[in-house]
Amino acid sequence: MACRPASGRRFIVLPTLGSVDFYSAYAHGFARVATVTLPVAVADPATNAARTLEQARECHEEGVTVAVFPELGLTGYAVDDLFLQDTLLEAVGEAILDLTVASAELRPVLVVGAPLRVGNRVYNCAVVIQGGRVLGVAPKSYLPTYREFYEARWFAPGAAVRGGRIELDGAEVPFGNDLLFEATDVPGLVLHVEVCEDMWVPIPPSAEAALAGATVLANISGSPITIARAEDRHLLARSASSRCSAAYLYAAAGQGESTTDLSWDGQTMVYELGELLGESERFPDGPRRTVVDVDLDRIRQERMRQGTFDDNRVGAGVEELRRIAFELDPPAGDIGLRRKVDRYPFVPDDPARLALDCYEAYNIQVSGLEQRLASIGQPKVVIGVSGGLDSTHALIVAAKAMDRLGRPRSDIHAFTMPGFATGDTTKSYATRLSQALGCTFEELDIKPAARTMLEGLKHPFAQGEPVYDITFENVQAGLRTDYLFRLANHRGGIVLGTGDLSELALGWCTYGVGDQMSHYNVNAGVPKTLIQHLIRWVIDSSQLHGGDYDDEADLLLREILEQEITPELIPTEEGKKPQATEDSVGPYALQDFTLFHVIRRGYRPSKIAFLAWHAWHDQAVGEWPPGFPEERRTSYDLATIRQWLEVFVRRFFSSQFKRSALPNGPKVSPGGTMSPRGDWRMPSDASPAAWLAELAANVPAD
Repeated sequence: MACRPASGRRFIVLPTLGSVDFYSAYAHGFARVATVTLPVAVADPATNAARTLEQARECHEEGVTVAVFPELGLTGYAVDDLFLQDTLLEAVGEAILDLTVASAELRPVLVVGAPLRVGNRVYNCAVVIQGGRVLGVAPKSYLPTYREFYEARWFAPGAAVRGGRIELDGAEVPFGNDLLFEATDVPGLVLHVEVCEDMWVPIPPSAEAALAGATVLANISGSPITIARAEDRHLLARSASSRCSAAYLYAAAGQGESTTDLSWDGQTMVYELGELLGESERFPDGPRRTVVDVDLDRIRQERMRQGTFDDNRVGAGVEELRRIAFELDPPAGDIGLRRKVDRYPFVPDDPARLALDCYEAYNIQVSGLEQRLASIGQPKVVIGVSGGLDSTHALIVAAKAMDRLGRPRSDIHAFTMPGFATGDTTKSYATRLSQALGCTFEELDIKPAARTMLEGLKHPFAQGEPVYDITFENVQAGLRTDYLFRLANHRGGIVLGTGDLSELALGWCTYGVGDQMSHYNVNAGVPKTLIQHLIRWVIDSSQLHGGDYDDEADLLLREILEQEITPELIPTEEGKKPQATEDSVGPYALQDFTLFHVIRRGYRPSKIAFLAWHAWHDQAVGEWPPGFPEERRTSYDLATIRQWLEVFVRRFFSSQFKRSALPNGPKVSPGGTMSPRGDWRMPSDASPAAWLAELAANVPAD
């Protein structure tokens, strides 16, 4: 529910611990909406009302809360001078009454288009109906009178109509473009309606409505189709949803409209914060619905984070808009989730988008390092290479930066530093790749120094006991970084960090004298799940653009992509599985999923678990990133998701001190970064108790 503070603004009351119906989309801040196009019977309101009612019933069965129909849908858009005929206008009134009465037991708010006589004029209106009553009527603000449009011949503009009321079937209802329709039992659902041309003007009514609190902006349209107009509609709807931090629902007239001089395509679509959630086919034969679940939590979070949105309210007069309350009684239980949930939120499923993301990410990293080297006197680059994904990618970024600076790759000093558990395979990859790229390469065995330190610490391993604890691991990790810094001093270089965003989020790095520290870290803004795609893109693009690397390097990079992620700090015992990072911190696929929704969206653990379950519980459902191997596609049940989500929360909070002292490195993804200067700020001693309690109370254990 919502409550009104003294200022007139509303606050959202969020679910309390133990109150969440876990499998219900509505319980997690979603609202199901529909944009509908349907065949129109020209100048026949009774038939059009019956057809609208049929679609409204379908929407009710699908759990929809808001259903938007085309402009002038009760008459047809192209009826011209018939709009001024008493017979038609009286039939419209009867059709609205019939539709209102017949839909009384239906859940959805119905937004239908109709011409209405008010005083001496006729207005092109959106009639908002729900629960057996007309909640309000919004007249079209701006009437097109250019090219094929002649609306001012029949209609009065509604731009100045505010605070009005009209009588419909004996009841007085609000009338004006200042109406917000607020659901009392779906937190955050506040609807505003505008009509067609209203979204084509410089300052649409929906922009003011969004500042006043509207989260769902609807446009009922009769827009005829010409070449490329559909793209323009997409542009405007996407822009409105992005600028207004809102959902934007669009429904256009289609089949049945008069084609005396024009044609119609019946386009419907829904955007949310600039992202297309769904659209229907154009030029359909019969009715079509775009039914999707809008994320009201996401809209609220975005507005809360982007303070300039609320600052824009100043002087806008938005407090004058009227709110009309209604009750929806949303469906409980599992009704599914009608929206795409990316398994890999940092990795696009679309090949073209992924290629563009990789191009931008790679060049952000390369140009960042290039600028850093140029600004501090062109030092050499010192890097530790393990043969794993992170150091491999940092190495090829460094190689490209040297190319762009016109410097030899031999100015990259790459060191492999085998410890007690270093495998021959990974060491071979590090060696061969460094040499194939033309770097200055050396092997530096840290085992003697590690033994000396362990002996000085009186560690059991020094006495021959197989004790592989955190001290044993960090002695090796710390020595590697210590050597790199001293090598950088000795050779006139800087230490290039290789640790990635996912490791920083989980604290999977050794603090201070360890892999948490460097002079500059090109990977700090890149999540683990994106690294492999970046490397693959580098291989493919080098082949397309003349070959930045030779064939041997390309082959090595492809082999490295297939290796399991491991720190190689604990020796493998006979008959036991080698040390694997994901056995300790969880699958990076799940942890990156959680990371994105924590730092970019601010979601509760239960909502993250709900989304993760929809994304991951069935490997056969949904899209996978391009090139993702079939044999590596997996699924996770809710118990597994809950287990690793708890691990994430505990590690994320306990590791903030490492992130508070991060070296410089470029932000790469809009999903966020861990740098206290570039994005994420958090006290190092914050408690995870509230997050763990919410998880325990609202996510089933099995």
